[in-house]
Amino acid sequence: MLRACSLAELEDGKPFPVELADTPIVLVRRGDEVHALRDECTHAELALAEGELTRRGLECWLHGSCFDLRTGAPSSPPATEPVAVYAVTVAGDDVLVDPDHRTN
Repeated sequence: MLRACSLAELEDGKPFPVELADTPIVLVRRGDEVHALRDECTHAELALAEGELTRRGLECWLHGSCFDLRTGAPSSPPATEPVAVYAVTVAGDDVLVDPDHRTN
């Protein structure tokens, strides 16, 4: 697990981009949960951190594909492939992510 940021840096509902071990990752805090997804839309290879959080998940800003925060599965076209989701642990105020361990 690698330290990605402090919990205080994550605003609820606002995507937060980081790079760990040469892997682009977007962190999303929703309430007490923190999620980590690959920061790349599987449809157009754009940064998901530039998108917005909706009730369905993280929505890509260009074509509107939306990805589930827990599974990475797309819930709307044009994306058909899921994005990678990574294990996250919050230890005190540290947000730790394992870029080598996908959970999907």
